[in-house]
Amino acid sequence: MVNQFIYLHGFASSPHSAKARYIRDRFAECKIKLNIPDLNCGDFSHLTITRQIHQVGSIILADGKQDIESSSSQATPVILIGSSLGGLTAAYIAQQYPQVQRLVLLAPAFGFLSHWLPQLGDTQVQLWQQQNYLMVYHYGEERSLPLSYDFITDATQYQEEVLQHPIPTLILHGKNDQVIPIQASRDFAKSRPWVELVELDSDHALANVLAEIWQSIRRFCNLP
Repeated sequence: MVNQFIYLHGFASSPHSAKARYIRDRFAECKIKLNIPDLNCGDFSHLTITRQIHQVGSIILADGKQDIESSSSQATPVILIGSSLGGLTAAYIAQQYPQVQRLVLLAPAFGFLSHWLPQLGDTQVQLWQQQNYLMVYHYGEERSLPLSYDFITDATQYQEEVLQHPIPTLILHGKNDQVIPIQASRDFAKSRPWVELVELDSDHALANVLAEIWQSIRRFCNLP
């Protein structure tokens, strides 16, 4: 059975990011479609992890419904590839949807609140909570957009200790990542024997190791 591949872009990014386009083009060369939903949904201001999970879950369930209608014996297996916050979201989706058979996580944002909020500082976080919106630079839009404090409130309910579903997982993380330190992925992989961690000579963007990433994806996903 042919797998369904879905790519989840990162925070304040888009389906048109350099990484998303590169991986999409490599899949196309293999004659495989890579579904890259826009997790902004035209409303970045009200982005939450929960909304992302529901959005991608709807895609997975819609594909399963098509399989049933076409008399397929079982739902199409799903392989999720997630970058940064998209990687974190992918891990939670895999916990909830048994259709997900494999995960590829690119610099996944494990513990991202503990990394991001200190960079903002207590004063700015308090202002954000009081005013409900914080201007955040959106790389996909190339401009600053307001983000609701609901993003933080929602994120605090997700605790990575619950991510115990033993699904084959490949993590690719840069050793020089200043956004999400590689130690976050090391800690995650250490207690989960089904996780393979590949450490790369790169930063959070992973822009200089795209060819290495693609070869790792090909191997892990058994692509032609």
